Amino acid sequence: MQTSQRKIKLRNGNQMIAEGAIYAGCKFFAGYPITPASGIYKGMIDLLPQVGGLAIPSPDEISAIAYCVGASMRGIKSMTATSGPGWSLMIETVQYALITETPLVIVVVQRLGPATGGATQGAQGDILFTEFATSGGYTIPVLYPTNPRECFELTVKAFNWSEKLRTPVILLSDKEIGMTTETVDYSDLENLIVENREYIDPENSNFEDWKMYGFKDAKDIAKFAPVGGKIKVTATGSAHNMDGELKKNDPETISVLKHLEDKIQSHKDELIDYEYFENPNSNTLIISFGITGRTVREVIRRTKKMNKNVSSLIIRSLFPIPENLFKTISDKYNRIIIAEENLNGQYRRLIQYLFNNKEVIGVNKIGGMITPQEILEKI
Repeated sequence: MQTSQRKIKLRNGNQMIAEGAIYAGCKFFAGYPITPASGIYKGMIDLLPQVGGLAIPSPDEISAIAYCVGASMRGIKSMTATSGPGWSLMIETVQYALITETPLVIVVVQRLGPATGGATQGAQGDILFTEFATSGGYTIPVLYPTNPRECFELTVKAFNWSEKLRTPVILLSDKEIGMTTETVDYSDLENLIVENREYIDPENSNFEDWKMYGFKDAKDIAKFAPVGGKIKVTATGSAHNMDGELKKNDPETISVLKHLEDKIQSHKDELIDYEYFENPNSNTLIISFGITGRTVREVIRRTKKMNKNVSSLIIRSLFPIPENLFKTISDKYNRIIIAEENLNGQYRRLIQYLFNNKEVIGVNKIGGMITPQEILEKI
């Protein structure tokens, strides 16, 4: 992808997600048009044929994600994109991808909910909806950019996580990031590292020891074999042992189910992505993400002019929750402000326990973006 020829372009977040997916090696996309994610759908239909890939329209979101899982099982990097109502239809198949350890990237561009909600109104209300969609509460890695350039970078990272860990990965966005056009500096984007899943070689002398879902310790990721290849692959959405054979409560099956979570948690420190601004004289830390993270950047700019001492932490990797990062940084402050565009402070409710003996203040809103003034009033 020759981005270096033109360093500056006008792009929105949806376009950059599509370009990032192409850069990461995505060769298959299936989707159903839904506001505010339709720009990704169009971008992939326009771009994938140019690199020998395939993008297809689907009759619904259930079909879209099933097509993507099937393509990934054949060894093809795959992605779909949707918004809240479509995500609700995809959840069963997301769980299938999780239990079969099938790499997959799902983009969820948030809009106001619940149900059909407001198709053209932005929000950050799908934090809990996306992360806690599985039976059993398994951790699905979730990334959340704040601007179009980060959309490109984190799309590449989402594919890398998915391929390396053999898991679905969610890229969260929102209507404002996805559909607002601005200048993007492409400098160094062509230097991002792209990772691929590790395949088992059927000619290898150690092939007899290989198992489709095998591991020896928590960090292990079994080498991948494509469906329809030279190696017999058994995939089932039911509980199974390391060979993929349907089992129930035998010890090996339980260990496989536990490993779905263990493999994510054992790599969680590698997955952390954030931006931290430290004011050494500050007593207050503002935490945020996504479009509201951009508001926080403006708050920091204003507080500097006002000679107020405030620090900020913008999280780009929401899950697994970076607990050690939160604890380490928050130790320096007595007041923690957490700003997010939803009704009840969804992420705040998950991380508040990490800030014992500190004053924790939520800034929340629905129906419109949080303004710098609304955060400044809490400082």
